[in-house]
Amino acid sequence: MDKQIPPEKIFKSYDIRGVYPEEINEDFAVPITRAIYKLLQTQLETTKPLTIAVGRDMRLSSPAIFEAVSKTLVSLGAQVIDLGIVSTPTFYYAVFKNKFDGGLQITASHNPGQYNGIKIVRISSTGLVKIGKSTGMDDIKKMAIERVNLPKVNGGTITEKLGVVVEEVKNALRIAGNPKLNKYKVVADAANALGALYIEELFKHIPGSLIKMNFELDGTFPVHQADPLQKETLVDLQKRVVDEGADVGLAPDGDGDRLFFIDEKGSIVPPSVITAIVAREVLKKHKGATVLGDIRYIMTPKKIVEELGGTFVITKVGHSFITEKMHETGGVFAGESSSHYFFKETGNAESQIPMILIILKVMTEEGKKLSEIVDFLRRSHESGEFNFEVKNAKEVMEAMKKEFPKGEVSELDGVSISFADWRLSLRSSNTEPLLRLNVEVELGGDIEGTKNKMIGLIKKHAIFEDLPK
Repeated sequence: MDKQIPPEKIFKSYDIRGVYPEEINEDFAVPITRAIYKLLQTQLETTKPLTIAVGRDMRLSSPAIFEAVSKTLVSLGAQVIDLGIVSTPTFYYAVFKNKFDGGLQITASHNPGQYNGIKIVRISSTGLVKIGKSTGMDDIKKMAIERVNLPKVNGGTITEKLGVVVEEVKNALRIAGNPKLNKYKVVADAANALGALYIEELFKHIPGSLIKMNFELDGTFPVHQADPLQKETLVDLQKRVVDEGADVGLAPDGDGDRLFFIDEKGSIVPPSVITAIVAREVLKKHKGATVLGDIRYIMTPKKIVEELGGTFVITKVGHSFITEKMHETGGVFAGESSSHYFFKETGNAESQIPMILIILKVMTEEGKKLSEIVDFLRRSHESGEFNFEVKNAKEVMEAMKKEFPKGEVSELDGVSISFADWRLSLRSSNTEPLLRLNVEVELGGDIEGTKNKMIGLIKKHAIFEDLPK
């Protein structure tokens, strides 16, 4: 078993991920860990033993993979910092705050329970560098498959460092300006996953009441998949918010690095509007600063940021790409349409606790309900993402450019075409034969009509693998 080579397909654009035990297991973890360690030493330009933090989620396979990863690191002379079961943002915070050389988080994020994986970061002078396709993942894949041979080094250790989430909450309070908050009623559905850890800790430090749904950690995800992008997973939370007369609902994903907000009416707040709300607060503290957002939905956050004298930078979709762009631009905050949110003050990595605090702070200071704040700042209507299984994605994107020759075209990530009052984003998946469509129109525009027109044009030019999802 030890001689098996990990499959190529588990090395993704942003992390390593596959089904346990067929695609990722404790045996595959050994050559993968060696490859990661070698890459980190190379990128940090050192041959000295590294200090590496290792965290894990609550999946049933995580203890075995953690043990294999940790033992391998110790055999290479590493000082392993065992963070225990932590959310991915807590893991990021630990690496950044303590300036560890790097870190491995054992998690498959929002994927179902049979999956597992590894997220990788290293320290840099400007924060954390996430290891993805553009920052070394291909090198890890090559070395793992070729089973790079590293000499054993004596002196490796494992040291526990538990309770980092307490420090993370205190840091988030500082980022939010140690606000005085009203006593709000908040309902949170943690989906039996890691967001439960930081939400529960946060409410030990702020006023208000927390109504907990599915807070027991369970790697089988018995109630529903921990993926708030699937709107059906939010239905029970939306209903509970209304039934309880709550002010806000919270829905983190499996490893806690994404967070959706529900307003007091039970409506899902678009992440682009959450980005705008928080950007407005951040720009009060950092006047004229740079804020980033991904290319799917930009009309609301871009207009708000520019109205306040900030600079708005559009990024490719994907959390590692956004972190990379924050390093490049010196941006202070970023929001992604899939509800990843990033702060310069947390190493350019996701941190959801400041998001909760800032939203509650704005509600307190303005004396308004979340839905009222959303209505005031919203600058566009959004279609939601539509996926098409096509054989000719590139041809479809080229055809769409010809359909709208007067539009402003960007090919930063697929093709986006913009007009003064509406825009579309059309991207091809890196890993599947999928074409992803997002449409937005300014307030008062016809989102349904525009969306249906774009779907019709895609059908006109596409050669389908199957029917659109």
